[in-house]
Amino acid sequence: MSALHGIVERLRESRGFRHKRDISGVLSRLPHPAVAIGDDCAAIPDGDGYLLFAIEGMVSDFVRAMPWFAGYSSVMVNVSDIYAMGGRPIAIVDALWSGSADEANDVLAGMAAASKAYDVPIVGGHTNVRSDGAQLAVSIVGRARKLLTSFVARPGDALIMAVDLRGHYEEPYPFWNASVSAPERRARGDFELLPELAEASLCDAAKDISMGGVLGTALMLLECSKVGARIDLDAVPRPDDPDFERWLRAFPSFGFVLSVRQEHVDAVLARFASRSLACAVIGQVDASQEVVVTRAHENALLWNLREEPFICAR
Repeated sequence: MSALHGIVERLRESRGFRHKRDISGVLSRLPHPAVAIGDDCAAIPDGDGYLLFAIEGMVSDFVRAMPWFAGYSSVMVNVSDIYAMGGRPIAIVDALWSGSADEANDVLAGMAAASKAYDVPIVGGHTNVRSDGAQLAVSIVGRARKLLTSFVARPGDALIMAVDLRGHYEEPYPFWNASVSAPERRARGDFELLPELAEASLCDAAKDISMGGVLGTALMLLECSKVGARIDLDAVPRPDDPDFERWLRAFPSFGFVLSVRQEHVDAVLARFASRSLACAVIGQVDASQEVVVTRAHENALLWNLREEPFICAR
């Protein structure tokens, strides 16, 4: 087995990929939804735009091990979901379970810090401080004038990765944190690029990089659009770290995959560069419904979306 095929096999069996694959089983048991499922938020037409609605749950071992950062992350990932859809956040509510009020304090402090950093108010929720375990879920609403969505990538598009490399791993987890230590207003200012791209008609297809890493995120976007791609791993923006495979699994505080028409590529790259964010073309979208990765003159099939669903129910 080649080195690249080994990377592909380990990614397919990784926790992030397995969590994303669980989605298809859940969706198959739900009634037919009124809106498309597969985006970072539900996008509900509302007046001259869209109401955006999303929720994120934190895994319990993360909440127990890093309660402050889990609280911070619960807000951050919801904010990222809203911006990934071309929207701007309005407000957040939470549901928190803990064994005591003292145990809840660090989680709440982290949430408060992120609420301030991203200028999004926490307006209510549910709290239980007499539980037998630590659990946290946070929900968010926002609005978009023009959508970014996972359903409109087209053959011929450039596949682009944008990421903030000014961070570090939160050991031992795969979370790349470029947010907590960012100067005031920078984090939200960086996110504002996404609705600006949508409103300028420079991009209409995007997804934020989540637990599946850049490749799992690309798979979700491509599957929803019923397309494929060839992705050049050598082109992936990365930190100065020898563990490249770990980076492919990383969940960055600011990270997006975008599918961009060729005539807009230079303008999109320039927008991210203007805020010192790493951004590069990492692949090309095609009609194959196969996702092939290449590295150092090798290639390997990551997923055949015609034959095997990733997140979409069949």
